[in-house]
Amino acid sequence: MFGGAPPVHLMWSNMFDPKRPKIEKPIDWKRLGSLFLPYWKKELQVITCILAVSVLGLLPPVLTMYLIDKAIPSGNFTIVSLMVGGMVLSAVASAAIGALQGYLNSTVGESIMRDLRGRLMSHMHKMPLDFFTSTKTGEIMNRVTNDVDSIDGVVSGTLVSIITNLVTIITTLVTIFFLDWRLSLLSVFLLPLMILPLWPVGRKMYDIRKETRKKRDQMQSVGQETLSISGIVLLKSFTREQYERDRYYKLGTELMDSEVKLALIGRWFMALIASMVTVGPACIWLYGSWLVIHHGLTVGMIVTFVALLGRLYAPASALAGIQIQIMTALAVFERIFDYLDMSEEVENLELPKLTEVKGELQFDHVSFSYPSGRLALEDVSFTIKQGQMAALVGPSGAGKTTLSMLVPRFYDPELGTILLDGTPLNSVRLSSLREHIGIVTQETYLFHDTIFNNLLYARPSASREEIESACRAANIHQFIDALPEKYDTTVGERGHKLSGGERQRLAIARVLLKNPEILILDEATSALDSENEALIQAALTPLIEGRTSLVIAHRLSTVIKADLILVVENGRIAEFGKHEELIQLNGLYTRLYRTQFKDPSLV
Repeated sequence: MFGGAPPVHLMWSNMFDPKRPKIEKPIDWKRLGSLFLPYWKKELQVITCILAVSVLGLLPPVLTMYLIDKAIPSGNFTIVSLMVGGMVLSAVASAAIGALQGYLNSTVGESIMRDLRGRLMSHMHKMPLDFFTSTKTGEIMNRVTNDVDSIDGVVSGTLVSIITNLVTIITTLVTIFFLDWRLSLLSVFLLPLMILPLWPVGRKMYDIRKETRKKRDQMQSVGQETLSISGIVLLKSFTREQYERDRYYKLGTELMDSEVKLALIGRWFMALIASMVTVGPACIWLYGSWLVIHHGLTVGMIVTFVALLGRLYAPASALAGIQIQIMTALAVFERIFDYLDMSEEVENLELPKLTEVKGELQFDHVSFSYPSGRLALEDVSFTIKQGQMAALVGPSGAGKTTLSMLVPRFYDPELGTILLDGTPLNSVRLSSLREHIGIVTQETYLFHDTIFNNLLYARPSASREEIESACRAANIHQFIDALPEKYDTTVGERGHKLSGGERQRLAIARVLLKNPEILILDEATSALDSENEALIQAALTPLIEGRTSLVIAHRLSTVIKADLILVVENGRIAEFGKHEELIQLNGLYTRLYRTQFKDPSLV
């Protein structure tokens, strides 16, 4: 990553650059086919069922011909009964095999959908942090859920429909040419008119479908932003209900227009196909009647041909519709594959795992810029010894959080090296590094689940006794134990059924369960009142003890006793030392201290 290739976050962030030239990619049929490859045995069984159903479907029309031309005129009721019995048996057998085919097909289709959803979600979990800060949550959710759902029909039924219709057409063609080549030529003559316009119609629908998915992304983003708890509070506090209604209505109108265009594209083409389904049999009756009168063709032959014509034109019509469905679905597949092709975080499995950690952190001339080009850190160097508490202080936007995010490698520096116990972070396996790091942020995130399950997220193997012990250490057990459902209490969306201090103490208990050697606290108490701050500070004591800690704080009262205070300004370390040493410097730290305490005599 440091040897010439741009950092991962720079490579994939270019995908969202509006000035990036649009490249029309060819359809990757091989990649689409690979989705079905793991289930080829079941697909083979499906094809066998299709062949059987197709052959059985030919029997009733053919038996009808013999019934009209021979069995009834012969006056032999036994033969008539056998012919009718054959029709019934073929229909029953066809229905039974069709049910088996449906089961097999559904199993394959839903298995593919499960695999695709799983791959996409797993891939999203491995994306760099900067991807999520650069992409709207609504757009991500639209691709992961709605886009995948929209191709369900194509994956589950389209391939089988194509094979079914092709087999039906082929077996029907063979049968009708065997019966009468003259009527067969007339029947086949109309087929090209149903197939030739397929490509331009499908291509137009492909383009419009891409536009409709973009509109859905925008609507999903608006919904995600305004229907979240934070979003709805903001909306109501500024009385922006009408504005959001108009904005959503405008996007809905644009989507409606695109969907109407999509519905109308090819309408004339489908009307032509529908007319062919009627015109074809009429031509057979006309020409067939002439052959009956002048060349001795039987009436049963005409009736059979008209019946078989439905097996010829209906599949051709279905194939036309399927082709259009495929073209529109390809636009969605392209969006899904675009996400799957984005570069993940680098997890080099050939690198050694980080097993034993003491906790000495060293920044060696580290510099970092965000994809926008904004310089966040410049030539930062410092060392935190094992077990020390280091505090990062400074103005907002100085680079404190960015600096802390480099430790778990949520970002990688462009220049310089970060070492843990003398080992560069990028020389060990990423997942093993993060196993030894615990993070508590200002905005605590809890799942809409029970307290117990939220805590269990840190260590699934933890016992209830260990969870309660962690909660006692975090000063939250007494509160939980007083709840009616205790640890089985559901915390609500993002934990909003709890207060900010309660959520924060749960987050501390969760990190205690993880028991990391390195701890990062990002503004863990800045949004709390004095009483909750005192509770959090008491909870932090067992958490920090014996661990190398990197603490970001605006309230200097929380870091006065830190072993090392790093004063960050404009992406650089302006000052460092203990509290007393920094006060003597009479620099930025002193000014921040005086501002907060508003009493120069304290200095």
